[in-house]
Amino acid sequence: MELAPISSIGANSFWQSEQDAVGGVIGMYNQFRDLSSRTLYFMGEARSEIMGEGVQNADYRRKYFENDMNEGNADLDWLQTYKVINYANLVIKNVPNISFPSEENKNDLLAQAYSMRAFVYFVLAKTWGDVPLITDPVEGYDAETTFQERAAVATVFELIKDDLDMAISLFPSNEFENGRSMWSKPAANTLKGDVYLWTGKTMGGGDADITIALSALNEANTADLSLLDDYSRVFDFDNKGNQEIIFSVHFSDFEVSDNMFSDMYINALDVRETFDQETLETIGTPGGFNWWAPSATMRDQFMDEDSRKSASFLEVYSNEADNAYITTIVTKGSGYTESGSRRFLDDIVIYRQAELLLLIAEAKNALGQDPTAEINSVRSRAYGENFSSYEFTSSSQTENDEAILQERLFELAFEGKRWWDLVRFDKAFEKVPSLQGKEGQNYLMLWPITLETISLNSKITQNTGYEQ
Repeated sequence: MELAPISSIGANSFWQSEQDAVGGVIGMYNQFRDLSSRTLYFMGEARSEIMGEGVQNADYRRKYFENDMNEGNADLDWLQTYKVINYANLVIKNVPNISFPSEENKNDLLAQAYSMRAFVYFVLAKTWGDVPLITDPVEGYDAETTFQERAAVATVFELIKDDLDMAISLFPSNEFENGRSMWSKPAANTLKGDVYLWTGKTMGGGDADITIALSALNEANTADLSLLDDYSRVFDFDNKGNQEIIFSVHFSDFEVSDNMFSDMYINALDVRETFDQETLETIGTPGGFNWWAPSATMRDQFMDEDSRKSASFLEVYSNEADNAYITTIVTKGSGYTESGSRRFLDDIVIYRQAELLLLIAEAKNALGQDPTAEINSVRSRAYGENFSSYEFTSSSQTENDEAILQERLFELAFEGKRWWDLVRFDKAFEKVPSLQGKEGQNYLMLWPITLETISLNSKITQNTGYEQ
């Protein structure tokens, strides 16, 4: 009669042991996987010039790449991001009070939570600008904690930077102690470089912030990392956690449904017998739906000698008399075939070494240093025996920046990076067809806040420019 009810799991009964702490961190990653399945791609790439119509009806996705959003049709909210943040807040609040046999294990869990909170707030700040800043966990209904005004974006970045410093100080080593599907010190340093590049280039941080970025990125690059010889193998289902990966989101059968890549492939009903044999062999087992597809604006920039082209997408033609263009499917992230069906369960890559090298190149160039070595490391794999024809030679800062941005397009297509790249390089109005002619309408760099979000919290105001 003196035993606590076994089925009662609350804050007071759960956060008691190392096992509880590990469970809380796993819960955080589960929520992050839900966020990563599609939403991170919508936020980080959908508004760029990457995507267009597929053979299916692009439907709600169309307003993203047409940049035709307003508060009435906005459907992407921040609910899931705050679920992830709440788990991180729970870990940060409760784990310090738990006794661990190993202090290193405790610090590692806390470092992962600080890294996760920093990353998710980074995503929020880049997407919406000012956002509610919640650092205490919500455990039940608490109006004071739940209904927060939007904090200034500069204040949000102060927390992000503080969290990253805390995380980096807590990680016990520069190794991938928990595999490459959990935060680690190299991943946190990569994120720190990404963050400081953003504030250095878009928020007035200048050379001081970019210098910090370069230091963090160089530190990350001392970890156990190397580029794979074969670009396409980076993303294969049977090669998860390979040595190029810094941090990825793990997807596994029986744990989660197909991720975003299923929206970019092709259904059996859309496969024609008239497709040529090479196309049919490349498609293999059909699956998913071709709701949207890589745009001609993006595809036409790839050279045939670039191995990343065939590893990233396949253009499909009718193979009839007119050989009409049908669509393009994304081959990166195409999953695997089992029992006659295709499963889209490749990991979602958050950071990998090729991007790290390009971030280093970007920081170097911004500081007037030579980015040649890093750019050519990426290009040499991409072009193989044709590399001599595409070898990079440093030029002016402006020309180098253009080359780095272009290289990121080729290297990171469909990895949820392009929109944020265009904003960071101040090139969105130049390179996105649906934004051309709208120069000066800088509110378009942020997303509108959904009316539902505003209706649930009377303290939330709409982003300027999107009010109806």
